[in-house]
Amino acid sequence: MRADAYFEWIRGKSVAFCGIGRSHMPLIELFGRKGARVTARDRRSLAELGENGRKLQELGVRLVLGDGYLEGLTEDVIFRTPAMRTDLPELEAARRRGAVLTSEMETFFRLCPCKIYAVTGSDGKTTTTTLLAEMLKAQGRTVHLGGNIGKPLLPEIESIGEGDCAVAELSSFQLISMRESPDVAVVTNLAPNHLDVHKSMNEYVEAKKNVFLHQSGYGRTVLNADNDWTASFAPQVRGDCWTFSRRGPVERGVWCDGKTVFVGQEPVLDVGEIRIPGWHNVENLMAAIGAVWGDVSPEAIRRVAREFPGVEHRAELVRELDGVRYYNDSIASSPSRTISGTLSLYDRKILLICGGYDKHIPYDPLGPVICRKVKTLILMGATAEKIKAAVTGAPEYAREHPEILRVETMEQAVAAARAHAWPGDIVSLSPASAAFDLYPNFEVRGRHFKQLVNDLQTSTGDV
Repeated sequence: MRADAYFEWIRGKSVAFCGIGRSHMPLIELFGRKGARVTARDRRSLAELGENGRKLQELGVRLVLGDGYLEGLTEDVIFRTPAMRTDLPELEAARRRGAVLTSEMETFFRLCPCKIYAVTGSDGKTTTTTLLAEMLKAQGRTVHLGGNIGKPLLPEIESIGEGDCAVAELSSFQLISMRESPDVAVVTNLAPNHLDVHKSMNEYVEAKKNVFLHQSGYGRTVLNADNDWTASFAPQVRGDCWTFSRRGPVERGVWCDGKTVFVGQEPVLDVGEIRIPGWHNVENLMAAIGAVWGDVSPEAIRRVAREFPGVEHRAELVRELDGVRYYNDSIASSPSRTISGTLSLYDRKILLICGGYDKHIPYDPLGPVICRKVKTLILMGATAEKIKAAVTGAPEYAREHPEILRVETMEQAVAAARAHAWPGDIVSLSPASAAFDLYPNFEVRGRHFKQLVNDLQTSTGDV
């Protein structure tokens, strides 16, 4: 079914959007214009919805709000928000009575007329997705970029041509109910994550597999050969299986010998040409190359590698003040991301601002790395005590090395970093935790950090 036929089918049907946020707001407007009878459901009150609530009232959308927002779920088609579990009793009951239970990304995959590239993983998804999209653009292709990276793709469906490219970042929440896979699938790596929502690590891993499990023999899947979880997926790939590795040559795929990136035996570029720093970004680049090889020329790939400056909130230099450099790595919402990112980048011990919302994932691996790489550890949020225990319990820990400070707010964290930093030092926000205890998401957290750092005055009082 293509978009025109789908929207003709949806006309007159009742459609529920469960969860009112950035992925559903544009869909609510679109489906209303297409003649659907739209209901928006959310646990929050009208006041808590703020501007979104006022806009929905202006659109004349039926609202079901509060703790009972899933009661009376009688609509013909039900869109769940990505973080909503599919096995909720209310959703199961609706499915048994014949309702269509779907999501924005599931419907997009069903309707999209062009080739789809999709990226998932625990770390590096956004950078890899963005690199992939930039490579396709450098080849002159029209690219539609979205998904977990920041905007829904379904509202664009009517403007997508058969010769275009769709590039999507997909989370485990989006993938858990997917029964269609993209033409090209990438899994950057896997590590424990989101165990506050998933029942187990196994459920998390099985959700990620949906990015490639439903491909045909014409598909391509790109896997990280250096990650035990992703390497184990290879026998289940139905199409063309590529891998990427920093440890040495791979049979089919992209690899690096420490100096040069190769596809098979063909040298593609020198590591020194890659603008964004860190070996984790070499891996992200190799993953993107594996996805587009054959669709994008080596010249276009090299151009992107040399020019791409990185994505906001990823080891982003905010400013240098009084000889101290401040970096924003708010994207680091797991220990593995902080370890492979911020704690691998610098040639000296740093001041680290860490902690946030607890996703019930283990922090023990973080402790020894912090002991080796951090001089002053500034802890905040719900995971502060877990991180402290991981550090003080590590064999590498010596009394007050690193120095550990406890704060309650980002304002206090930045002030503490300023007070303890000396010229030549590096301060980095890299929380190893989600943002939800104090912020709506990691972007808001990172921008607040940047605002506070940019508001700091020099020691002479000048801004």
